[in-house]
Amino acid sequence: MTGTTQAPTHLRIDFVSDVVCPWCAIGLASLEQALERTRGEVEADIHFQPFELNPQLGPEGEDIVEHLRHKYGMSAAEVAANQEAIRQRGADLGFSFDMARRQRTYNTFDAHRLLHWAELEGRQRELKHALLRAYFSDGRDVSDRDTLVDIAAGVGLSADDARDVLASDRYADDVRTVEQFFVQQGIRGVPAVIIDRKHLVSGGQPVEVFEQALRQIATAKQG
Repeated sequence: MTGTTQAPTHLRIDFVSDVVCPWCAIGLASLEQALERTRGEVEADIHFQPFELNPQLGPEGEDIVEHLRHKYGMSAAEVAANQEAIRQRGADLGFSFDMARRQRTYNTFDAHRLLHWAELEGRQRELKHALLRAYFSDGRDVSDRDTLVDIAAGVGLSADDARDVLASDRYADDVRTVEQFFVQQGIRGVPAVIIDRKHLVSGGQPVEVFEQALRQIATAKQG
């Protein structure tokens, strides 16, 4: 008799996040490493869902230190310590945070519209990675439309089509509807990683936490 190899368990993952959220970058890196560890056991289809940390921000953005001090009541020393902890977590996962370049935080609604379009074009995951790198590693303004077009073109999307999307209100209602849906589901902070529409892993968890969750959910689904 010959043994049979069980096919990987397919899981849908909704990754609710913002592109100016450092813990979202950490959470994504952890999740993807967990998926590498469970390769052959789990096959995941990741959908990046919108969440805006700062929907009220204007086009000029806000100084990141002042923003964190006002929003969370942190002192300048606490901000510095927090940023160093984030930088180290990122480094451990192979993601580069350049805090000297990341001077401001921005409104990300247009970035989310572009991500919605990129999913339809089959390039959402690539664009998500590029946006996170552009903001956290390179300090680029991810609210600037010319910058967004350049980032989109860099992952193989049409620059002309990206510019057309951003120059219009296309996908604005779609993004707002999805944002409202997840808020109504109780999502108040990100990243929120929802597996198979019912299992929630919150925050930028270690790789091992995601690995354990993936294996447990996949095993339960097989049973």
